[in-house]
Amino acid sequence: MPAELSERLVALFRWIDPGPTSDHLVSDVAGWWRDPEVLAGLGPALVAPFRAARPTVVVAPAVTGLILGPLAATALGVGFAPAYKAGDGRLPAGPVSWAQSRPDFRGRRVRLGVRDHDLRPGDRVLVVDDWLTTGAQVRATHAICAARGAEVLGTAVVVRDCPPETAAELRLHALLDAARLPTRATH
Repeated sequence: MPAELSERLVALFRWIDPGPTSDHLVSDVAGWWRDPEVLAGLGPALVAPFRAARPTVVVAPAVTGLILGPLAATALGVGFAPAYKAGDGRLPAGPVSWAQSRPDFRGRRVRLGVRDHDLRPGDRVLVVDDWLTTGAQVRATHAICAARGAEVLGTAVVVRDCPPETAAELRLHALLDAARLPTRATH
């Protein structure tokens, strides 16, 4: 990944306090989406290590995946299949394959679904997301791919905040390690 992209990602990132009803800070990556150089560089940087494996589709969980997935798919010249979250108001039409995630870093279990029409047996899948801590949503996405007869080639994320064994299990490529980001202030 170009050093300039790495530096811009760090510079444009911040933590925000969502208010007194929250017990944690929230990552604010809105600066990434506003910066045209970051947008132009994210797709190619995410897919670079997987290009030779020739993915046929990129799958990414909502919500941030709806931005990153198409950037990665465009860089590869392949299609994109979103993984929808049950209960967020964006349920797809037609048959859907669903998987329940393990608890995430906040203890939530998320139900993800991909339209059967968008993920076919024999597809070679690159899973893309913004941040990986527990891998809960990515594992659920992998499970959907397996249930549909698709092969997951690996996972690409912008920020890795997980143990090395999780990264190895998910065949993870990350653009940044969370340790490079500004530290989180506590409540």
